[in-house]
Amino acid sequence: MNRKTLVLPAVVGLLAPALVACGGSKGDSSGGGTIVVGTTDQIAGGKDNPAPLDPAHAYDTGAWNVLRPSLQTLMRTPQSGGLPSPEAAQSCAFTDNSSQSFRCKLRDGLKFADGSAVTAEDVKFSIERVLGIDSDDGVAALLSTVDTIETKGDKEVVFHLSTPDATFPYKLSTPAASIVSKKNYRADKLRSGFQVDGSGPYTMKAETENDRISKVTFTRNDSYRGGIKVSNQKVEMRVYPDAAAMGQALEKGEIDVMTREMSPEQIRNFTENPPKDTELVEMPGVSIRYLAFNTDAPQVKDKAVRQAMAAVIDRGQIAGQVYGATAEPLYSLIPATIGGHKNSFYNEYGEPSVKKARKILADADISTPVEIDLHYTTDRYGAGTAKEFEVLRKQLNDSKLFSASIKGTEWASFRAAQKRGDYPVYGMGWFPDFPDPDNYIAPFLDKDNFLNSPYVSQKVRDLIPQSRRHADRTAAGAAFSTMQDIVADDVPVLPLWQGKQYVASRKGVGGVERLLNATSDLQIWELKAAAK
Repeated sequence: MNRKTLVLPAVVGLLAPALVACGGSKGDSSGGGTIVVGTTDQIAGGKDNPAPLDPAHAYDTGAWNVLRPSLQTLMRTPQSGGLPSPEAAQSCAFTDNSSQSFRCKLRDGLKFADGSAVTAEDVKFSIERVLGIDSDDGVAALLSTVDTIETKGDKEVVFHLSTPDATFPYKLSTPAASIVSKKNYRADKLRSGFQVDGSGPYTMKAETENDRISKVTFTRNDSYRGGIKVSNQKVEMRVYPDAAAMGQALEKGEIDVMTREMSPEQIRNFTENPPKDTELVEMPGVSIRYLAFNTDAPQVKDKAVRQAMAAVIDRGQIAGQVYGATAEPLYSLIPATIGGHKNSFYNEYGEPSVKKARKILADADISTPVEIDLHYTTDRYGAGTAKEFEVLRKQLNDSKLFSASIKGTEWASFRAAQKRGDYPVYGMGWFPDFPDPDNYIAPFLDKDNFLNSPYVSQKVRDLIPQSRRHADRTAAGAAFSTMQDIVADDVPVLPLWQGKQYVASRKGVGGVERLLNATSDLQIWELKAAAK
């Protein structure tokens, strides 16, 4: 690859899943009429996260995979990617040439699961509720371009945007834009607990242990009217503490499908010597991992420290040694599978170099070794995370330029501490909300961002709305190129690698190749139980 080339034509939605391994045939699955899906995504409540499943607050993959089957949005992202298609809406379109007025007409017969009608007023209430509550998890930022919402009768809603936003249809496909009822959700207060009530293709019932979800049962909602074709009657999602426990459950036939997060060792074993009666499906990678910095923290306030870390960290070693073929080094926030990607960090720093890092620190008159505390979450991004941070620590300390320590914390406490600014450096992962380069830039660098970062680049914040003016997203390439270069120079975040997605299943379960869409969201309605 020419590392100095801006790659624009990549379209993630055109990348099809590929079956990479399968075990011996038996043609049966343990699920029967109920399909059982395993996950390691932890959904916890408690004082740090009292409303884990409220769409006005929830902003993580695990929670969204519960919200999507239970609630409706006006639009949805198709399995193959591309432009959003209507879901609760019969039709949606911009009514002007500047992408500032967006009109949707609702489908006939929409009902909440309790039988009450879904109206345009419910849509208006739901979006205004997210914006009014403005949770510190950052989900409201997805709808920040909404100025006013107008309803016309029961079936028509018009969004008037404060600035042009060609990405707005994508944002209406995210759970942030879920339609909820005033009966169950207050306008000015988050809904605590683990219950979700809506008009989606399923109703849900959660079981909990120690204020954490252990199982969610999704039952087909016969009142559902929308753009999704449901291929099953019931899906049970079981939450496991780690990939090993989830893998054992699959081999024992206790679950039919194993989703994120499989360990690198499991993926390698499934590829080289798949267990009997199992299949492994590989999906294109749109997820990324990165280090983020509290740029106000004394350890990393001087950007020379952050630049030196960017110069010395060996992404190839991390990807190869920890994750093998499941990951690739990443030199930008925007992954190579998304249009607009540019290898800005490689262009700026080249191959890992202690010499270059030493010069950066010396030119800034910074004494070495620099003390650095690295934090990561132990139960969010898979079994490889701890090993990844061991490698990071060794790379930094072996340079003699840093004295690095690492500490792991459970996600519920980790996320709260990270938002408070307790950590100078911390590891995070990102699964996109929608397949557009905007969603790899704005959530980290715009006002009221997901990270609650103190870093501000006014240039970037000016370019973000400018880039949204372009309905032809390739025309925004110059803006994204500049933003990626600014990130490489200021290093408020440090991209590490991008990963592929994998799903393992019992042989005979149908629809597995369609279980994940272009943004790695679970589409449980695609699954079909194996024949008995």
